[in-house]
Amino acid sequence: MFNIKFIKFQPTTYVLQVKNGEVRREGAGLAFFYYAPTTTMLAIPMASEDTPFIFEEKTADFQTVTVQGQVTYRISDPKKISNLLNFSINPVSQQYISDDPQKLSQRIVNLVKVLTRKGLQSLALRDALKSADTLGGAVTVAVRDSKELQALGVELLGLSFLALKPTPEAAKALEAQAREQILKCADDAIYERRNAAVEQERRIRENELNTEIAVESKKRQIRETQMEAEKSIQQKESELKLAQMQTKIAEENQQTTYIKLATENARSEADSRAYAAQTLMHAYSGVDPKVLQALAMGNMQSGQLIALAFQELAEKAGTIGQLNITPDLLRELMHQPA
Repeated sequence: MFNIKFIKFQPTTYVLQVKNGEVRREGAGLAFFYYAPTTTMLAIPMASEDTPFIFEEKTADFQTVTVQGQVTYRISDPKKISNLLNFSINPVSQQYISDDPQKLSQRIVNLVKVLTRKGLQSLALRDALKSADTLGGAVTVAVRDSKELQALGVELLGLSFLALKPTPEAAKALEAQAREQILKCADDAIYERRNAAVEQERRIRENELNTEIAVESKKRQIRETQMEAEKSIQQKESELKLAQMQTKIAEENQQTTYIKLATENARSEADSRAYAAQTLMHAYSGVDPKVLQALAMGNMQSGQLIALAFQELAEKAGTIGQLNITPDLLRELMHQPA
């Protein structure tokens, strides 16, 4: 009576009740009464399990790499694995009486390790560090298709490589090489920038020189135009001066001609006057001076006659004893027009 007990399992646990070598009851999440002396129970967890792993392997260039990751799996066929591993439990404490359940995760990790070794042996250190995702995918496919995992009735849900790390010495070497490459890239960038700056400066200088040449060419054209204009102006001024000189020479020649004509006319007129005077004098040469004086006095005014009378008196002053001139006579002479 006291050996009949009750037990209850979680929904994610597949239970097999074995009595006298025969499976009397099986299923997930069962709850039932059992007779303890003759009953054996197998509790197979069907929930997913996450198992981390870390191990070291060699690459194709004999460099040590530390592989760190996690594998996720679940038992998809409880009956198949129950035939290979012992999942018996103590009904009272519900603890496994064997360490086979703990060995399952190690078996899967060992399988991952073997397949990872195969992948790393074909890769150099640098390529291996770059191909964590690719390597993880290849190992996942290989583990899922492995006959060992299928024989256990285990389904692989996921496999990921969290890190692939080289040894500290190799990491320093890779870092040094990468650092030198980065420094070289930096030097190349500085060189390219300086080269670009020099090239840009050359272009700027070339543009400045082209601008100066264009400016000088424009100035030269302006100077040539100015020189041509000045030459044209000078030529016109020379032509104008020449025309003025020719005009002046023509005027001077004309004036000289006029002067010659005037001189000749004056000479001819003087000759005519001289000839007339000579002819008149010749005509008067035989006439008595008194008659001539009388003729000349015929056209004289009273004042001129009085002046002539005074002249004759002055010529005969030595013979005149006394001469009286009245003021009235002088007044009349002064009021007469000249």
